[in-house]
Amino acid sequence: AAAGAPGGPSGTAGAVPPTGEPLAQTAARILPSVVQIEAGNAMGSGFVAADGGLILTASHVVGRSSTVTLKLYDGTTVSGTIAAVDKSIDTAVIRADQSAASLKPLALGALADVHVGDMTIAVGSPFGFDSTVTAGVVSALGRTLRSITGHLVDNVLQTDAALNPGNSGGPLVNSRGEVIGLNTAIIPMAQGICF
Repeated sequence: AAAGAPGGPSGTAGAVPPTGEPLAQTAARILPSVVQIEAGNAMGSGFVAADGGLILTASHVVGRSSTVTLKLYDGTTVSGTIAAVDKSIDTAVIRADQSAASLKPLALGALADVHVGDMTIAVGSPFGFDSTVTAGVVSALGRTLRSITGHLVDNVLQTDAALNPGNSGGPLVNSRGEVIGLNTAIIPMAQGICF
Protein backbone atom coordinates (compact mmCIF):
# COMPACT_ATOMS: atom_id res chain seq x y z
CA ALA A 1 0.00 0.00 0.00
CA ALA A 2 1.18 3.52 -0.70
CA ALA A 3 2.15 5.75 2.18
CA GLY A 4 -0.93 6.96 3.98
CA ALA A 5 -3.22 4.47 2.25
CA PRO A 6 -5.15 1.69 3.97
CA GLY A 7 -3.10 -1.48 4.22
CA GLY A 8 -5.95 -3.99 4.43
CA PRO A 9 -8.93 -4.87 6.59
CA SER A 10 -7.40 -3.23 9.67
CA GLY A 11 -6.30 -0.10 7.80
CA THR A 12 -8.03 3.20 8.49
CA ALA A 13 -9.56 4.73 5.40
CA GLY A 14 -7.98 7.98 4.30
CA ALA A 15 -9.71 11.03 2.86
CA VAL A 16 -9.82 11.20 -0.91
CA PRO A 17 -8.20 14.45 -2.09
CA PRO A 18 -10.25 16.68 -4.40
CA THR A 19 -9.45 15.96 -8.04
CA GLY A 20 -10.89 16.70 -11.42
CA GLU A 21 -11.85 13.03 -11.80
CA PRO A 22 -15.67 12.67 -11.54
CA LEU A 23 -15.46 9.11 -10.22
CA ALA A 24 -13.06 10.14 -7.45
CA GLN A 25 -15.29 13.06 -6.50
CA THR A 26 -18.36 10.83 -6.31
CA ALA A 27 -16.48 8.22 -4.27
CA ALA A 28 -15.26 10.89 -1.84
CA ARG A 29 -18.87 11.97 -1.22
CA ILE A 30 -20.32 8.51 -0.62
CA LEU A 31 -17.52 6.73 1.28
CA PRO A 32 -18.26 8.36 4.67
CA SER A 33 -21.83 7.02 4.55
CA VAL A 34 -20.86 3.36 3.95
CA VAL A 35 -20.23 0.99 6.87
CA GLN A 36 -18.76 -2.46 7.37
CA ILE A 37 -21.09 -4.84 9.23
CA GLU A 38 -20.13 -7.77 11.45
CA ALA A 39 -22.98 -10.04 12.51
CA GLY A 40 -21.72 -13.15 14.25
CA ASN A 41 -19.45 -14.91 11.76
CA ALA A 42 -20.86 -12.98 8.80
CA MET A 43 -19.41 -9.79 7.34
CA GLY A 44 -20.98 -7.42 4.88
CA SER A 45 -21.65 -3.80 4.12
CA GLY A 46 -24.39 -1.24 4.51
CA PHE A 47 -25.07 2.43 4.01
CA VAL A 48 -26.79 5.25 5.85
CA ALA A 49 -30.23 5.54 4.25
CA ALA A 50 -32.04 7.94 6.61
CA ASP A 51 -31.39 10.42 9.39
CA GLY A 52 -30.87 9.07 12.88
CA GLY A 53 -28.30 6.46 11.89
CA LEU A 54 -30.61 4.12 9.97
CA ILE A 55 -28.48 1.70 7.94
CA LEU A 56 -29.78 -0.31 4.99
CA THR A 57 -28.18 -3.69 4.23
CA ALA A 58 -29.00 -7.16 2.91
CA SER A 59 -30.96 -9.46 5.22
CA HIS A 60 -28.54 -12.33 4.60
CA VAL A 61 -25.75 -10.19 6.09
CA VAL A 62 -27.48 -9.89 9.48
CA GLY A 63 -28.96 -13.40 9.42
CA ARG A 64 -30.67 -14.09 12.75
CA SER A 65 -28.59 -11.62 14.73
CA SER A 66 -30.38 -9.02 16.84
CA THR A 67 -27.31 -6.81 17.21
CA VAL A 68 -24.34 -6.08 14.96
CA THR A 69 -21.04 -4.22 15.04
CA LEU A 70 -20.60 -1.36 12.58
CA LYS A 71 -17.20 -0.11 11.46
CA LEU A 72 -17.44 3.48 10.27
CA TYR A 73 -15.36 5.16 7.59
CA ASP A 74 -13.11 6.81 10.18
CA GLY A 75 -12.29 3.41 11.68
CA THR A 76 -14.41 3.69 14.82
CA THR A 77 -16.84 0.92 15.72
CA VAL A 78 -20.34 1.28 17.11
CA SER A 79 -23.10 -1.16 17.88
CA GLY A 80 -26.35 -1.44 16.00
CA THR A 81 -29.69 -3.18 16.50
CA ILE A 82 -31.81 -4.81 13.83
CA ALA A 83 -34.91 -2.65 13.29
CA ALA A 84 -36.56 -4.54 10.40
CA VAL A 85 -35.96 -7.49 8.08
CA ASP A 86 -37.64 -8.45 4.80
CA LYS A 87 -36.14 -11.70 3.53
CA SER A 88 -38.40 -11.70 0.46
CA ILE A 89 -36.34 -8.84 -0.99
CA ASP A 90 -33.13 -9.58 0.98
CA THR A 91 -33.23 -6.29 2.87
CA ALA A 92 -32.69 -5.28 6.51
CA VAL A 93 -32.62 -2.01 8.45
CA ILE A 94 -30.16 -1.42 11.28
CA ARG A 95 -30.43 1.38 13.83
CA ALA A 96 -26.91 2.53 14.69
CA ASP A 97 -25.91 3.51 18.21
CA GLN A 98 -26.67 7.13 19.07
CA SER A 99 -23.02 8.06 18.57
CA ALA A 100 -23.50 7.43 14.84
CA ALA A 101 -26.80 9.28 14.55
CA SER A 102 -25.17 12.24 12.80
CA LEU A 103 -23.99 10.15 9.83
CA LYS A 104 -25.13 11.66 6.52
CA PRO A 105 -27.64 9.61 4.52
CA LEU A 106 -27.00 8.88 0.86
CA ALA A 107 -29.50 10.19 -1.66
CA LEU A 108 -31.77 7.57 -3.21
CA GLY A 109 -32.20 7.49 -6.98
CA ALA A 110 -35.23 6.39 -8.99
CA LEU A 111 -35.18 3.09 -10.87
CA ALA A 112 -37.13 4.79 -13.68
CA ASP A 113 -34.04 6.94 -14.34
CA VAL A 114 -31.67 3.95 -14.63
CA HIS A 115 -30.66 2.81 -18.13
CA VAL A 116 -28.49 0.03 -19.51
CA GLY A 117 -24.99 1.43 -19.97
CA ASP A 118 -25.22 3.97 -17.11
CA MET A 119 -22.11 4.12 -14.94
CA THR A 120 -22.29 2.34 -11.58
CA ILE A 121 -20.11 2.56 -8.49
CA ALA A 122 -20.16 -0.14 -5.80
CA VAL A 123 -18.77 0.45 -2.30
CA GLY A 124 -18.29 -2.14 0.40
CA SER A 125 -15.95 -4.45 2.30
CA PRO A 126 -15.05 -7.37 0.02
CA PHE A 127 -13.20 -9.99 2.06
CA GLY A 128 -12.96 -7.43 4.88
CA PHE A 129 -11.18 -4.75 2.85
CA ASP A 130 -13.33 -1.85 4.01
CA SER A 131 -14.06 1.24 1.89
CA THR A 132 -13.39 -0.56 -1.39
CA VAL A 133 -14.69 1.19 -4.52
CA THR A 134 -15.32 -0.57 -7.84
CA ALA A 135 -16.98 0.76 -10.97
CA GLY A 136 -18.82 -0.56 -13.99
CA VAL A 137 -22.05 -0.08 -15.87
CA VAL A 138 -25.65 -1.18 -15.66
CA SER A 139 -25.52 -4.43 -17.63
CA ALA A 140 -29.24 -5.23 -17.67
CA LEU A 141 -32.54 -4.37 -16.00
CA GLY A 142 -35.51 -6.44 -14.96
CA ARG A 143 -33.69 -9.64 -14.02
CA THR A 144 -35.27 -12.22 -11.72
CA LEU A 145 -32.99 -13.64 -9.04
CA ARG A 146 -33.38 -16.33 -6.40
CA SER A 147 -32.05 -14.82 -3.18
CA ILE A 148 -29.84 -16.69 -0.73
CA THR A 149 -32.97 -17.28 1.37
CA GLY A 150 -34.68 -18.99 -1.56
CA HIS A 151 -37.12 -16.19 -2.44
CA LEU A 152 -37.53 -15.06 -6.04
CA VAL A 153 -36.80 -11.35 -6.34
CA ASP A 154 -38.09 -9.54 -9.44
CA ASN A 155 -36.85 -6.40 -11.20
CA VAL A 156 -33.22 -6.89 -10.19
CA LEU A 157 -30.47 -4.70 -11.68
CA GLN A 158 -27.42 -6.43 -13.18
CA THR A 159 -24.00 -4.74 -13.13
CA ASP A 160 -20.42 -5.58 -14.02
CA ALA A 161 -18.99 -3.54 -11.13
CA ALA A 162 -16.83 -6.07 -9.27
CA LEU A 163 -18.57 -7.57 -6.20
CA ASN A 164 -17.18 -10.18 -3.81
CA PRO A 165 -18.21 -11.68 -0.46
CA GLY A 166 -18.39 -8.75 1.94
CA ASN A 167 -19.90 -6.38 -0.65
CA SER A 168 -23.39 -7.64 0.18
CA GLY A 169 -25.61 -4.88 1.54
CA GLY A 170 -23.43 -2.07 0.25
CA PRO A 171 -24.74 0.58 -2.12
CA LEU A 172 -24.64 0.60 -5.89
CA VAL A 173 -24.72 4.25 -6.92
CA ASN A 174 -24.96 6.21 -10.15
CA SER A 175 -22.55 8.90 -11.35
CA ARG A 176 -24.37 11.49 -9.21
CA GLY A 177 -23.84 9.42 -6.05
CA GLU A 178 -27.50 8.40 -5.77
CA VAL A 179 -28.20 4.85 -4.57
CA ILE A 180 -29.84 2.82 -7.33
CA GLY A 181 -29.41 -0.63 -5.79
CA LEU A 182 -28.36 -2.77 -2.86
CA ASN A 183 -25.52 -5.18 -3.69
CA THR A 184 -26.87 -8.65 -3.03
CA ALA A 185 -25.50 -11.45 -5.20
CA ILE A 186 -22.85 -12.76 -7.56
CA ILE A 187 -22.69 -15.86 -9.72
CA PRO A 188 -19.77 -17.98 -8.45
CA MET A 189 -16.99 -18.53 -11.00
CA ALA A 190 -18.51 -15.91 -13.32
CA GLN A 191 -16.82 -12.61 -14.08
CA GLY A 192 -18.76 -9.38 -14.34
CA ILE A 193 -22.20 -10.82 -13.58
CA CYS A 194 -23.35 -9.22 -10.33
CA PHE A 195 -26.73 -8.14 -8.94
